[in-house]
Amino acid sequence: MGIDDDSFELLRATVQRFVRERLVPAEDAVEEHDEVPAEIVSEMKALGLFGLSIPEEFGGIGLSMSQECQVAYEIGHTALAFRSVFGTNVGIGSQGILMDGTEAQKRHWLPRVASGDLIMSFALTEADAGSDSAGIKTRGERVAGATGDDYILNGTKRFITNAPRAGAFTLMARTDGPGARGISAFIVPADAPGLSLGKPDRKMGQRGTKTCDVILDNVRVPAANIIGDVPGKGFGTAMKVLDRGRLHISAVACGMAQRILNEAVRFARERKQFGKRIGDFQLVQAMLADSQAEFYAGWSMVQDCAQRFDGKCSPAVSDPDVSMRASCCKLICTEMVGRAADRGVQIHGGSGYINDYPVERFYRDVRLLRLYEGTSQIQQLIIGRELMGRD
Repeated sequence: MGIDDDSFELLRATVQRFVRERLVPAEDAVEEHDEVPAEIVSEMKALGLFGLSIPEEFGGIGLSMSQECQVAYEIGHTALAFRSVFGTNVGIGSQGILMDGTEAQKRHWLPRVASGDLIMSFALTEADAGSDSAGIKTRGERVAGATGDDYILNGTKRFITNAPRAGAFTLMARTDGPGARGISAFIVPADAPGLSLGKPDRKMGQRGTKTCDVILDNVRVPAANIIGDVPGKGFGTAMKVLDRGRLHISAVACGMAQRILNEAVRFARERKQFGKRIGDFQLVQAMLADSQAEFYAGWSMVQDCAQRFDGKCSPAVSDPDVSMRASCCKLICTEMVGRAADRGVQIHGGSGYINDYPVERFYRDVRLLRLYEGTSQIQQLIIGRELMGRD
């Protein structure tokens, strides 16, 4: 999987230029209006950003994991709101269909996802089932329908990214007994009768991203909308999707860390105190050095793990530890970018606490990276349990 090197380098350079010349200048407007301009969304569609991870046979670009991470790194150099617009289509919204869906499901849904004409969203989290994702209470009851069996869905999903934009949801509901084995993954159209949205969430940062509750009140969907057409496999699908999503987020975190470091270096060269550039003071240099070293470590991890996803490292075909390695990347890279943002504000001094400088926004935006798609503590649990389970 993946496109040839020359084609990919052209894409990467195009995305890099798009970020620098189009997205970065629009950051302040997105922050002020809490909205990504429609013309920028159209340009993202034209670039193919909504179909980065979707194979060419379904209308996407079909990047490998290594290639996707490099693009995610470039996108990380700007406000997270821009990535959020297409992020669920590239990742958690579509990958369940791609990994476990039937051929009919893939051909019906993925071409519209890849074009950006359909926004997919991922609905797993609930008020009482965040880190305990196997504890969801949303239920799917099987009933007879006019053209076969249907399911009636009831429950409420929480903090659902892109829900206000979504045309359909990859949604987890309990169709059997307790625990992970009783969960099924459904494709639920956003216009299904009985589906409604809660009020938009007002967040600390990431203005321009859209999240809210998804409320299901006797929502009827055909049994054919179960991903893979097999009930009870949804939790496994969700975990596979999150493995890939965690690596993608890690690459974004590295891009953000590099942007924050660039801003800090620029300020340290321009700002003078005691007749010298503040960047000439050793304690400021120490903060810059720590951010650079930690970025390098995190980005090296991401590239190694992405290659293992693609089967390019030993063992030759696959790596049984790749899920744990993705958790290592998510833990290290999201914690790393939080420290980089804190140092960036510190180097800017009082200027870093006002929104005249990008580091103030990044300081707020990066905080969420340690929470969604598995908190840092969940990543620690995954890693620790994997280690303890070994012979």
